[in-house]
Amino acid sequence: MLNDLLHLDLQLFHLINGEWHHPWIDAAMPLWRDKKTWIPFYLLLAGFLFFKYRWKGLILIAAVALTVGMADLMSSKVLKKNVERLRPCQNTEVRADSRLLVGCGHSYSFTSSHAANHFAMATFLALTLGQAYRRIRWPLLLWAGSIAYGQVYVGVHYPLDVFFGALVGILIAYVMAKVYLRWNAVRIDWEE
Repeated sequence: MLNDLLHLDLQLFHLINGEWHHPWIDAAMPLWRDKKTWIPFYLLLAGFLFFKYRWKGLILIAAVALTVGMADLMSSKVLKKNVERLRPCQNTEVRADSRLLVGCGHSYSFTSSHAANHFAMATFLALTLGQAYRRIRWPLLLWAGSIAYGQVYVGVHYPLDVFFGALVGILIAYVMAKVYLRWNAVRIDWEE
């Protein structure tokens, strides 16, 4: 059963990375999935939260950082170091039939830390800030999903790596959001 799942994972990787591509997406995706691309977004979000909500905004920023840090720790230090799955670009058999659009990276593949971190941030914000701004919920999750998809597209992760990375991020964010909301009297009065 595990072999069948891994075979399906490899087939899906070759579809996303090898067949479902376009020159424009080839040019855009390396930038889209790069964490440095999103620094202006993170700074604008932090600035908005601080100026709109002051100390509540700072607490939310700290909670987001803690959530992402926990997701990154789980993905990078626990799962990757124990599973030790080679990235597609490190596996000579897979690399021969794939397109690598960015540097390969030196860490293991399972789970994708990009997926874990971005889904942790998106889920946490959807569950907390999304109470006041309901329209941001789905765009945040789609944004995280597009970054996770990009990891497969550029050739550095398998689909199962990003799926389980996303799951790690979602689960950690769900627990952290529940704790955060309970600590803030179950529901935050964002208009205060």
